[in-house]
Amino acid sequence: MIKAIIIDDESLARMIVKEYLQSYSQITLAQECNDGFEGVKAIMQHQPDLIFLDIQMPKINGFEMLELIEQPPAVIFTTAFDEYAIKAFDNHAVDYLLKPFSKERFDKALNKWLDQQQTPAKENTTPALLETAAHAPQQSQRIVVKTGSRIKIIPVEEVQYLEASDDYVKIHTREGVFLKNKTMSQFEQLLGSQFVRTHRSYIINVQLISRIDPYEKDSYLVILSTGAQVPVSKTGYAKLKQVLGI
Repeated sequence: MIKAIIIDDESLARMIVKEYLQSYSQITLAQECNDGFEGVKAIMQHQPDLIFLDIQMPKINGFEMLELIEQPPAVIFTTAFDEYAIKAFDNHAVDYLLKPFSKERFDKALNKWLDQQQTPAKENTTPALLETAAHAPQQSQRIVVKTGSRIKIIPVEEVQYLEASDDYVKIHTREGVFLKNKTMSQFEQLLGSQFVRTHRSYIINVQLISRIDPYEKDSYLVILSTGAQVPVSKTGYAKLKQVLGI
């Protein structure tokens, strides 16, 4: 039996998907959720094979919710998100239903996914989807992290610096340090000119630079206004000089 979850803040949209799913006896609806917070909990609890996910939701959007799941399930979007933008995800074979959608369009999307399940070496395209979504402008304004059972939203201006930590990145803020399962390269592309990668393992908020001190041969230390000391490589120093105009 295939398990599915619907995650959408519009009750009418959830009702329509639920009604359309009744044609598929091999699919059981494990839960309906009206926001991304509920969605994270439901996915962890039920481990669904497929989710029907809205993108624009209160609290956290659909992309931010998916980032909080270590092994995200397959996704079919049910959204009023801009059609031009959503077409970028076609390259990852992730289908989407642009509201309002018909039963015929729903069947086409669902049968496409069901056909993919018959392929022995089927690929989970959701990670590639998130890689693409990370470049959307609305994804660069904040960072959503999970700490235990809590979900925290960190505005980027509150980030002091980022530090590589194995498969995670440590996000240093005034409130503490938070872990995000993302790469430094992804953050480097995501964050704006306010942030500079000063070292292979560090990205800093340039607004917080207090001074730059010589350290060892061809390297430096950035002293932030918070008192933190962050390494700067030769390459990182060149980037800093360019950004700071020195």
